[in-house]
Amino acid sequence: MTTSDLACQLEGYRLTTAEILYRMPDHPPLLQTFVWQALDLAPRYPVLHPFLEFWQRNLDGPLHSVRVAQAPLIRPARVRHAEALLRIH
Repeated sequence: MTTSDLACQLEGYRLTTAEILYRMPDHPPLLQTFVWQALDLAPRYPVLHPFLEFWQRNLDGPLHSVRVAQAPLIRPARVRHAEALLRIH
């Protein structure tokens, strides 16, 4: 992780994963999956939108759908109690 990544996270950017379904250029009934990840800012998505615009302008496979999920990388630690205690003799 670089300093700029940390600065972005402190400004509200989160790890964003987009599952992109697109049609195969030679076989339009078939769908292919592409997974994209970057730090991005919801709900505007200033990094994802230019990528999708580039895709539509320059690639032959037309987009079918895009599903987006986010997860914060900086968060408080989670602590959970053990559910079992095992002893080995």
